[in-house]
Amino acid sequence: MTLHVSHLQMNASSNESHGKPRRFRRLPRSFKELTPSNHFSPRAFFYEMVWKALLTPRVGESKRPVYPRLKEGDVAITWIGHASFLIQFSDLNILVDPNFANWLFLLKRIRRAGIRVEDLPPIDVVLLTHSHFDHFHKPSLRKIPPPRTAVMPWGVGELARGLGFGRIIELNTWESFATESWRVTFAPAQHWGARTLHDGHRGYGGFVLEHQGRCVYHAGDTAYFKGFQDIGLRCKPEIAFLPIGAYYPDSFRKVHMGPDEAMRAFEDLGADWFVPMHYGTFKLSFEPMEAPEQWLRNLAKDTGRTDRVRILEPGVPTVF
Repeated sequence: MTLHVSHLQMNASSNESHGKPRRFRRLPRSFKELTPSNHFSPRAFFYEMVWKALLTPRVGESKRPVYPRLKEGDVAITWIGHASFLIQFSDLNILVDPNFANWLFLLKRIRRAGIRVEDLPPIDVVLLTHSHFDHFHKPSLRKIPPPRTAVMPWGVGELARGLGFGRIIELNTWESFATESWRVTFAPAQHWGARTLHDGHRGYGGFVLEHQGRCVYHAGDTAYFKGFQDIGLRCKPEIAFLPIGAYYPDSFRKVHMGPDEAMRAFEDLGADWFVPMHYGTFKLSFEPMEAPEQWLRNLAKDTGRTDRVRILEPGVPTVF
């Protein structure tokens, strides 16, 4: 039986946001209104994101990972692809936005998932940043064996019913859910949360995970905004997962970041390591698939941050 929990056993990080009412907005009138900056041309979409992807051979391979033996205070991170990560401590396994799909409707996955779902270790917690199909992928979620706790934004819990979660936690911005050993805080982002045309009431954001004295931040899907400074001051993350793809045309930057803005966000956060994500997996915009990673490598070299930008190989656990 699934227990749905909203605002239960939560510790608010900010009293002013605790119990904040859900905000409803005017329903979108067309698919165009659900796209970045209302930027939608069916012809351009089909050519750039569907046709080009169909002609692109799928690359990469799913590895059988060798999970490291961790001591207390170690954190191992495995990039599955896109915004999907496995985060491991000596006593806790967390999945963020798991997506193992080779197709999202007409959108082809260009780079295979770094690991197969059957090679996952037992999962304790699943964090879901928002309801978009590339982040909240129901077929992938159904394959993860229970028992599991799922933490997600307000308004998203109803989508998680029937997916096998033992417990569902919904959070408002700056609210936290804590156990005796770990805490997760829902941080703001600049994006949008609608899953369908008739649904504009769902939340979206990122997560700050604290455990064994470590602090990891997954930004979710977001544009650059001044909120990164606030997240850095409040949470002081050590490791920041930041999106770097789906930034062209420029109108997409209202909800996504390019490597230049992601590097600026990294500076605002004051984190020790920058782990890039949201690139090289699905073709969700018009820039070449290889462009975000190459641009970030050049920026890291030019700014003397090569040792702080950690570009992970999919399927290979990295200990921080």
